[in-house]
Amino acid sequence: MAKRRFTGSIVALVSPFKDGKVDERRLKELVDWHVQSRTDAIVPCGTTGESPTLSHDEHKRVVEVVIQQAAGRVPVIAGTGSNSTAETLDLTRHAKGAGADGCLVVVPYYNKPTQQGLYEHFTAVADVGLPVIMYNIPGRTGVNMLPETVARLAQHANIVGMKEATGNLEQMTQDIVLCGDQLTYVSGDDTLTLPLMSVGGHGVISVVANIVPKDTADCVHAFLNGDWKRAQELHLRLFPLSQAMFFETNPIPVKTALALMGRIELEFRLPLCRMSEGNLNKLKAALRSYGLPA
Repeated sequence: MAKRRFTGSIVALVSPFKDGKVDERRLKELVDWHVQSRTDAIVPCGTTGESPTLSHDEHKRVVEVVIQQAAGRVPVIAGTGSNSTAETLDLTRHAKGAGADGCLVVVPYYNKPTQQGLYEHFTAVADVGLPVIMYNIPGRTGVNMLPETVARLAQHANIVGMKEATGNLEQMTQDIVLCGDQLTYVSGDDTLTLPLMSVGGHGVISVVANIVPKDTADCVHAFLNGDWKRAQELHLRLFPLSQAMFFETNPIPVKTALALMGRIELEFRLPLCRMSEGNLNKLKAALRSYGLPA
């Protein structure tokens, strides 16, 4: 049986808060906006969704709300990763029961597992039966999943994709060389979406798509449809805005931008906090340059 493919412009959705709680009204509005903007799939409860500070009940509720609001119009890929395999299994089983189309599972962070530990962790999660996109981001996790480990895991029927955020195009290319068509590769860095697609990637799980969903989708779709010149033009236009999303730790800039656009309240959970004045001014300049409210 062919593995399921998640391709295109996939948004790593923010979690809007109001008065210390998840703002479900705004969350539903964001889902509708992405459907209307041709976003190909939605990822709730990833890093951009501030999953580390969501309680388990909040995490599960956000996943449920996004699935219900999407109503089958676009796939929902629930973030279910943790540095505890038991916790990851619990969140993955919940996502499967709630009707998620797949799950995004980050390499376990802080405890720095070995490559064999990574293999056993992802195998256990995949055995739940929900399609799994693995997520390699050593800058946040402290450990790098090597191409040889990725190739071993690609043999599992339920491991369908890889989100690569190493920043290392050579390693990404090596992954693709070893795995061929066994996995669908998507970029975890908006600034590297086009380079990764040029060597065999199939899209992006995007931060910047939170604020410019249509333009991000147009860029990815142009490339996948063979209009490489148009894809390059859009990528280069998006590039400074994508960089601006990391003037401070993600998701601080993107949530700030959404608040300036009037789409969410400007609220974080500690240890994340509001931007410094200097970086806020730089962000506003980038938004104005792109033609967005600031």
